[in-house]
Amino acid sequence: MGEVSASLRAAPSFDFHMKISSRADVAPFYAMEVLKAANQKAAKGDSVLHLEVGEPGRGAPAGAIAAAHAALDAGGIGYTEAFGIGPLRKRIALYYQETHGVDVLIERIAVTSGSSGGFVLSLLTAFDVGDRVALGVPCYPAYRNMLKALGIEPVYLRTTMETRFQPTPEMLAEVGPIDGLLIASPANPTGTMLIGQPLTDLINYCNREGVRLISDEVYHGITYEHPAETILGRAPGGVVLNGFSKYYGMTGWRLGWMILPEDMAGPMERVAQNLYISSNAVSQRAALAAFDCRDELERNVGLYRRNRDLLLEALPRAGITEMAPADGAFYIFANVSRLTNDSTDFCARLLAETGVAVTPGIDFDAEQGHAYIRISFAGETETIRDAADRFVRWLS
Repeated sequence: MGEVSASLRAAPSFDFHMKISSRADVAPFYAMEVLKAANQKAAKGDSVLHLEVGEPGRGAPAGAIAAAHAALDAGGIGYTEAFGIGPLRKRIALYYQETHGVDVLIERIAVTSGSSGGFVLSLLTAFDVGDRVALGVPCYPAYRNMLKALGIEPVYLRTTMETRFQPTPEMLAEVGPIDGLLIASPANPTGTMLIGQPLTDLINYCNREGVRLISDEVYHGITYEHPAETILGRAPGGVVLNGFSKYYGMTGWRLGWMILPEDMAGPMERVAQNLYISSNAVSQRAALAAFDCRDELERNVGLYRRNRDLLLEALPRAGITEMAPADGAFYIFANVSRLTNDSTDFCARLLAETGVAVTPGIDFDAEQGHAYIRISFAGETETIRDAADRFVRWLS
């Protein structure tokens, strides 16, 4: 054994480079870069307040954790069906009947390895290399990076404060033929929602033009003035994505779900079998219990509401007055162009000088993100209040 170890240590190094796929040439996720810098600062003993990552501060509900313990104690943890265990899929169907009044066949429900895994599966199943999929900017950066990695052309729709940073049929008509449209409501990073006539208009456009509509609804449940609306039942060819990371606080459990149109269910199940085999079995048992933890989960939403209101009051005192309407999720997307023309440098100085970590807007908008920052208020109110105080003092 020692001889083998010595041989490995003595193995010669080779100075050569092998091919790396062009599909891996994607931009970094700057929120995670900020997190890394914040952790390095904290490791030196400095005080750091994390408002950069969209992660619920309170974690999974108690009932979900208890169910995970019970599943482990019972043993027999193994592969599940590619689309998930039957009881969880039935409970998801019940959720849509209770929440939206829509009946869903469980054959159309796919449990996935996080909503991110659902996105990969839906894009692979719905689109070919070279297809064009539209999405509004600013947007969650993984959308465009997943599209590029799969050889699908992202078609950017320039949204504005006037359109609540959401796409419109008029924008779609201007970009020529498209194969798909990706929307998010509530959206990351803006927190804005598509509800009422604007959502109906987009659905009607996609139905009429044969555009595959993919709706990211992972922040459903975290809303403030109005409930979120689903496209389910109104877009026959649409795909709904949701998951357990945000409202249910189960980020590290890596579990999501999709509601599929009938034409995609069979093909996607075969793709899922080959790419993922199945989602985490313990997480599925925990997620089943999470649906029965509504009181605890609604208390979390109350926490986010208080944090949002605190920031909406504090930020104008720091000279930040232009913000996207924070309808849902737990973000404030703020225009800081009066303070800087480089949000990356602004965030770096904010972290270095105050210990407050927020995300530069270039993560979400390569062209105009230099003028914006995203602030996550998913943590405890004491943290958000402390961060707001430091922010205001820093800019005073």
